[in-house]
Amino acid sequence: MQLISSRTISFLDTHSLAGGQAREALFRNDDGRYILYLTDGSQAASSEERVIFLELREALIWLNEADQEQGAFWS
Repeated sequence: MQLISSRTISFLDTHSLAGGQAREALFRNDDGRYILYLTDGSQAASSEERVIFLELREALIWLNEADQEQGAFWS
């Protein structure tokens, strides 16, 4: 598995109003499939992590997102 790109996204938690940093990483496995790993960066037991399998087009969209559009795969 190869890391293609990663980024950190700053956000404001709506419940506690505390700042946080989510992390996203795009990987490509040996079969040529793309895997997007998302984590909210929380150390709490209620932290959220996701793994999403992407097609090439979706991976390219993720790579080329503008700063204000980053985090779109969280919804």
